[in-house]
Amino acid sequence: MAESFSVTRRFFDDKNYPRGFARHGDYTIKESQALEQYGQAFKALDSGERAPVTEEEKAFVAFCKGERQPETFFEKTWNKYRTLTSTTKRVYTLSGVVADNLEEMSNAD
Repeated sequence: MAESFSVTRRFFDDKNYPRGFARHGDYTIKESQALEQYGQAFKALDSGERAPVTEEEKAFVAFCKGERQPETFFEKTWNKYRTLTSTTKRVYTLSGVVADNLEEMSNAD
């Protein structure tokens, strides 16, 4: 029987995590290790580049397609990665709020 999520190389995301997953602080040590060790498989299964072989991989693909909620540790870790690296990141700053308030205050004079 084939091993689930088998890969030949480690997964790195130099764009979002140039110092590695573990050094960034978004992930636990266990999550960082899972992403490095199995991330290539997660990514390939998620994108459809790789067909699922085992039942675990088939369930993972179903989660990736949105057919069910993440249940396993691997699914939850990949879901966290996808959420944190999505292109619609929200950045909260105080500068915009402060600038708006200053403008309103100067107009009130």
